[in-house]
Amino acid sequence: MVGDSMDEIDIHLGRRLRRRRRLLGLTQQELAHACGVRFQQIQKYECAANRMSAARLWQLAEVLEVPVSYFYEGLTRDQREHLERETSSTSETLASKETQDLIHAYYQLGERPRRRLLDLAKAMNGEIEA
Repeated sequence: MVGDSMDEIDIHLGRRLRRRRRLLGLTQQELAHACGVRFQQIQKYECAANRMSAARLWQLAEVLEVPVSYFYEGLTRDQREHLERETSSTSETLASKETQDLIHAYYQLGERPRRRLLDLAKAMNGEIEA
């Protein structure tokens, strides 16, 4: 149920993104260029294949000249409450000293060792497909 709720929120955010982009007459390519990403990334956000981070939502709101709250308009109360709980939990995790140390060490590595470490972490978590 938690996954379903988050998927619904991602779909909602993607629809709001598409609506605003079209209202401004922007192509996915133009929006992507303004955000420093490829247009495929905007496509993935709009169809909810990729989840938008808080930083990306902030950036999109700036480019699209809307408050961040624009993206959340129309969500049900339950969806908003679930999102707030999820965000609070994530913020606490990211603020921990251990997480900050891990992030710092990760970015001290070169690209290839970073990829290998990420693959290892995913494998340990059972996320890499054989």
